[in-house]
Amino acid sequence: MTIPQWLSVATLVGMMGLFLWGRFRYDVTAVIALLTAVFIGIVKPADAFKGFSDDIVIIVGSALILSAAVQRSGVIELLLGFLSQHIQRIRSQLLMLTASVGFASALIKNVGALAMLMPAALQIAKKNETSPSVFLMPMSFASLLGGLMTMVGTSPNIIVSRVREEMTGEPFRMFDYFPTGFGLLIVGLVFLRFGFPLLPRNRRGAPTMGEALNLSDYVTQATVGEGSPLVGRSIAEFLERNEQQVAVTSLLRGDMRGEVHPAVHFQEGDILILGGAPDALERAIARDQLSLVGQDKGRDSEGDEIGVIEAVVTTDSALIGRTAGRLLMRERLGINLIAVSRAGERLTDKPGQIVLRAGDVLVLQGPVSRLPDRLRQLGALPLAQRSIRLGLSKRGWLPVIILGMAMAATATGVLPVAIAFFAAASLIVITGALPVGEAYEAVEWPILIMLGALIPVSGSLQSTGASDVLATQLAHAATVLPPWGAVALILITAMAVTPFLNNAATVLVMAPIAAVFAHDLGYRPDAFLIATAVGAGCDFLTPIGHQCNTLVLGPGGYRFSDYARLGAPLSLLVIVIGTPLILWTWPL
Repeated sequence: MTIPQWLSVATLVGMMGLFLWGRFRYDVTAVIALLTAVFIGIVKPADAFKGFSDDIVIIVGSALILSAAVQRSGVIELLLGFLSQHIQRIRSQLLMLTASVGFASALIKNVGALAMLMPAALQIAKKNETSPSVFLMPMSFASLLGGLMTMVGTSPNIIVSRVREEMTGEPFRMFDYFPTGFGLLIVGLVFLRFGFPLLPRNRRGAPTMGEALNLSDYVTQATVGEGSPLVGRSIAEFLERNEQQVAVTSLLRGDMRGEVHPAVHFQEGDILILGGAPDALERAIARDQLSLVGQDKGRDSEGDEIGVIEAVVTTDSALIGRTAGRLLMRERLGINLIAVSRAGERLTDKPGQIVLRAGDVLVLQGPVSRLPDRLRQLGALPLAQRSIRLGLSKRGWLPVIILGMAMAATATGVLPVAIAFFAAASLIVITGALPVGEAYEAVEWPILIMLGALIPVSGSLQSTGASDVLATQLAHAATVLPPWGAVALILITAMAVTPFLNNAATVLVMAPIAAVFAHDLGYRPDAFLIATAVGAGCDFLTPIGHQCNTLVLGPGGYRFSDYARLGAPLSLLVIVIGTPLILWTWPL
């Protein structure tokens, strides 16, 4: 090997060492690697920032926005909520959750699908009085397997598509991954259905902010509008639909306060005073198409973005001893009081008629740019680390329709992937399906920085010829192996590297090597590129190799070693089943 080739390999080995050390975050590590590569001359200064304009960065960023919009719409969560009412056994609930997150991961990025369905899993675990650890790690593993089915499910699939295009002039299409990914998902679901006893049953995650503050009972006011599914239904049916998690504390009809009796039927125009946790109230309001009081009156003439914030009334607040109606909060300040919570007390009045006390927690809605100033005027402090959606409008099926259009455009070849997904993400924001602020928050900027920095670094393997040398060495080792053994070797190598590198970084490094490896053995590259993507997407051994595994670590109360207990046999299963699946779909 030449000196530039050694330097290229040494840079990547050093980068892997920094990833293992964990002293720097992965995006900072990638930036260090890029600066090092430029300084030692294996990346030209003119090429240093080309990675940030690469299609991969645009596709991944756009996919994250689309994922957040579908998650915010609540469509999949509502469907899951409907199914959970008819499934009571823990094993069946586990299969329902893992299958839901697995197939959802084919439509949106797997970490987004997992984040969207985690609240449902926590809710089911609480209802069963069992540990969330029974559900969360299997859901994480199912999301990784589900992401293998389409190009948008996980970053490795996007990257290997680009590598194939560079080699053959033809990228992988949206559903080229489906036969392999679907087969592995089905096998994985069966394994998780019967293998979950390998998980500890007594683990408990850290308490959430809501549990620490004991804020489980808000009261809010909603109106039964025209076309609501509640019209003609009884209070008993409403309570059953919401699994007794939402209470109807008062019913107002005209100037009369109706009796809260299970047999009372709702009419159009009824005003309901509802009590419950914020997420339960949100689901009930969305499912039954109820209207929160003043929900659409907070937007100012300048069209400022409307947001929702949760705040606590301080001891010197101007709110103490007054009501929101008396203060003319909406008329004078342009903000709405959506809900109120008071520890140890069940409130039954309209939120705007409740005489407020110090310590009350309020859900306020108004222009995002003005909410902080309004809180200071009122003497209320915002609560951090709690995501409150109550009072934010949703677009229902619109994000799903836009995502479907983008997938259809790429699957049929009408538009390139980058253009289709960038246009879809833009349309999501333009239509208001996702507010601009939330769109920026949805983008995982560290991931994009890492991709932009690593693309030229990993490219140095090719520009210096190091990837050819490494691939040739692998090819020599594989000459004694049968064809399936060569594919399995690439799959195992990628799977072994991804716990130490980010999965996207693994593909950036491994895909060019796999392509040359296939060429040296006289095979077509497709099977080896798919094997690279599968291996990089299947990190079941650690909580740090993929964001999904990290996401469930705290809520599930898991330890580092718990992942290998369930993940090691699943990894072996992926190798044994995945290798023939890849060869069957992509002959050598």
